[in-house]
Amino acid sequence: MFLHRIHLNPRCGHARRDLADAYQMHSTLCRAFSESNQKCPPCEFLWRLEPETDGDGFPRVLVQSRSIPDWERIADMEWFARDPDPSIDLAQKLQLDTLQIGQRFRFRLRANPCIERQGRRQGLLRAEEQETWISRKGLNQCGFSLPEAGSWIVARPSSRRVSLQITQEQMIRVKQRSGNDLTVFSVLYDGVLIVSDPSAFRQAFAAGIGHGKALGLGLLSLVPLT
Repeated sequence: MFLHRIHLNPRCGHARRDLADAYQMHSTLCRAFSESNQKCPPCEFLWRLEPETDGDGFPRVLVQSRSIPDWERIADMEWFARDPDPSIDLAQKLQLDTLQIGQRFRFRLRANPCIERQGRRQGLLRAEEQETWISRKGLNQCGFSLPEAGSWIVARPSSRRVSLQITQEQMIRVKQRSGNDLTVFSVLYDGVLIVSDPSAFRQAFAAGIGHGKALGLGLLSLVPLT
């Protein structure tokens, strides 16, 4: 797996459109991973628009992919504010093949905390529900747990007080090619996690977490803690 960081040029109309519409952003990124006459391979990449701009004020997008993209396939090169940063080999950088139970990472994840009721997904709007969602996902499916607050950073107070910050609540609204309007609730998680099942954790890291991956959700970013 590879991580790429690109910087977009808000003076470019194409970039402004994509920054305002997650569905269009995904469609543009797909071009870098497929020939013009082919569909993008399924589950080829995850992406996230970062809440912080770079030092020059340009929006930043992280892309995690199974292969190296060809950015020249994005025809409008003014879309980029500068050349994309060099790709990072995540398996080597994070030593994914030698993960151990108990390893700690700082993480960031923009995700769609939700519950299914009567066949429809509903976003979880309360802080306690959002915490429960990420904790349950980690323990039951993704091979990690959240540590209790102690020496770790604690942001918003909650009933369980884990080392977790939840911000950037927003509704993502897009229009699909079929003409259907789609609305997905999202939040930004920042915190600390502990690996509990290395195999499940590697799978979740590669596949992403939760729904809405084509809309910039699900990418789990990690920084090892020593």
